[in-house]
Formats: sequence, C-alpha cells, structure tokens
Amino acid sequence: MLAAIGEGARAFWGRATPSNAAVEISQQTIDPVRKPGVPPRGLPALRFPDYIRSPEVPHYLGWLNYWSAAAAQAIGFPDPTRDAELLSRAWRTASGGWVVQLTDAPLDLDNPAHLDALKRAYERFSEIGGRAAP
Repeated sequence: MLAAIGEGARAFWGRATPSNAAVEISQQTIDPVRKPGVPPRGLPALRFPDYIRSPEVPHYLGWLNYWSAAAAQAIGFPDPTRDAELLSRAWRTASGGWVVQLTDAPLDLDNPAHLDALKRAYERFSEIGGRAAP
C-alpha cells in the first residue's frame, strides 16, 4: 500500500511506522532555537525540513520506507556492496523507486536489534534528515 500511495501521489518519499516508534522518531528533529533537545535512544539529530538541501531527500526513516527513483539517487541507494542487508528486505516499484523495510517485524524501539537497525540505516544514509555536509 505504501508503494501505491507514493507512486500515485508522485511523492519523493514516505514511510509507514508503528505509532510508538513514530513518536520517538519525530523527537529526533531538533533545532537550538526552535526545538531544543536531545534525540531519544542515541538516535541522530535531524534538521528541520527547511534546512534539507532538496525535496528528494527524506526527512527521516521509518519501518517501511518509500523512496522514489529520485530520492534513492539523492541518498545513494542501492549500493550492492553496502546495502545487502537492506536489499534483502527491499523491492522495486513500477516507476523505479524502492520500498525498503528496516526490520522483519514492525519497528519496535524497545527491541535492541530494531534500534540497532535504525541506527545503522541512519549511519548509512547521512543525507537523510539533512545531516550531510552541504
């Protein structure tokens, strides 16, 4: 369904995440003036959308991630040598985009393996959330 919505809306990116994890992921977006704080669980700090270099770059990750072909190119996905684990749970869309599932079961940040998978994905894609140097 995520792919159908993304493709139908001609979206650059989207995500589907269980609500408990989505709340914590939303707390990653901080700003010294507008929204100070520290992201939960050692997750990286993400920037507000107006600081992200282009609309193709996703603002954050989720359990299921829809990346259009343009978004995938903007973040450098796929790289067969670096993305083998993600590719095992990813599929192409009709328009050449991708749906990438971070974990086999719905994302649960109380599960250390799920939290590690999310952190690894953020390490891999430094563009996401406007964290890469311009």
